[in-house]
Amino acid sequence: MSFIPMFFVIPLVSAFLIPILGKIYKPLVWIVSTVVSFALFVLALYGIAVTQEIPMIVYKMGNWPPPLGIVMAFDSFSALMVLVISIIVFTGSLFSLRYMSRYTGQWKFYTLFMLITAGMMGVSITGDLFNMFVFLEIAAISSYALVGFGVGAEELEASFKYMIMGEIGGLTFLLAIAFIYAKTSTLNLADISNSLQVMGHTTFFWMVLGMMLFAFFIKAALVPFHSWLPDAHPAAPAPISSLLSGTFIKVLGIYTTVRLVFNIFGLTRANDPLFFNILIGFGLLSISFAGLTALSQKDYKRLLGFSTVSQIGYIMLGFGIGNYEGVAGAIFFILAHALAKGLLFLTSGAVVHAAGTRDLDKLSGLGERMPTTAWSFRFGSLSLIGIPPLVGFFAKFYIILGTIKAGFIWVALIAILLSVLTLGYLLKIENSVFMKKGKTDAKKAPFTMRIAMVFLVVLIVIFGIGFQTIINFVVGPAAHALLRGLEYSHLVFSSFTMNF
Repeated sequence: MSFIPMFFVIPLVSAFLIPILGKIYKPLVWIVSTVVSFALFVLALYGIAVTQEIPMIVYKMGNWPPPLGIVMAFDSFSALMVLVISIIVFTGSLFSLRYMSRYTGQWKFYTLFMLITAGMMGVSITGDLFNMFVFLEIAAISSYALVGFGVGAEELEASFKYMIMGEIGGLTFLLAIAFIYAKTSTLNLADISNSLQVMGHTTFFWMVLGMMLFAFFIKAALVPFHSWLPDAHPAAPAPISSLLSGTFIKVLGIYTTVRLVFNIFGLTRANDPLFFNILIGFGLLSISFAGLTALSQKDYKRLLGFSTVSQIGYIMLGFGIGNYEGVAGAIFFILAHALAKGLLFLTSGAVVHAAGTRDLDKLSGLGERMPTTAWSFRFGSLSLIGIPPLVGFFAKFYIILGTIKAGFIWVALIAILLSVLTLGYLLKIENSVFMKKGKTDAKKAPFTMRIAMVFLVVLIVIFGIGFQTIINFVVGPAAHALLRGLEYSHLVFSSFTMNF
């Protein structure tokens, strides 16, 4: 059997086994989750290696050839996304051992954790539009339950608000799929791409694209569709906040957007400059509005939530630039932001676990009592701000380089200046929580929490120092996979295949 379906089959099977195993021996649920997530990490590394030799692997479900059957299309961009997902899922599972000990029904948490993992993996590798919707909904519905897992008033309110907005986006996407199927009589992404190119840039073309972008921008939490995310982050358990910010919004919002824009609808900056300028506009709006709003927050996790909305703007900015450097920078920042923001949310979880509050005015003196957490926060912050030699610097450097090469000098200057906002709100946490002196009974974070945080710190440093290797073997091929545009369709129909 091909390794490709294992990315979603393994977590799906685990989700069904965990309730049974929890009845036999409760610690098994965490062990299974952690082992599965590490196995997915190893499998993702193997996927990166395979795509160095083969530009596209097509897995045909039931041996039905496209477009008759459902296919999984795995290229370098898919490989990067599953790598990012597996890293954050693994560290979240590792971190959760002690963090989730205060919750009842832990098997429910890990079942949902595996389901959201399966959904994100499926979205990243599917070659079928309706399957994309199905996997998207598996991930989304699991995330609604995970945000409200604490079942307190705050958690349930945040979950309900998130569910309403999320399903507005999901139903809009489903309606767009119905229109496309009515027009093209196919759900295969490559076949849809061929039909849309024959059709041309008609009113229908722009209508369905607009509907999809509306749906995906909600999932990505871009301003002005962002209001669910700052509420969801404080309510969710820390491992889920790390997952939502590190991978969830990027897979369901960013990956889906750019995969369809570049490879299915076949848009390019050279031919569609206005469309890409709109993406730049959304990026700059998110960076500035959410960054300014973050400065006024007093809730540790809510501040980081607005920070996520702001940083997602940099990713959209890079894709809006549309040249190799901009796209590579945006993809690199998907990885860099996942590591940094995933880490920052884990530090927030360690702080809340130790001090019992998220209020920055009530947190002080933790720098000496929790040195591993404090230094983990500092490394994550420095990477997010863009300080060399950490990985975030090189990701933002490529985005800025792309804007300059595209002739958008003013955009580059604005993006650089707005990095001051990132410095400002992260310094607020540093000063309030880790630098400020104060009496506290907080103890250092449990061992598994510290291991999870240190693992991400090590990756931030290694990926930064070895940025050229990451560009050559991971980010560069992923950027080329998008920029080859409509060649995606040709590769699906003619590339190396793996049959069930």
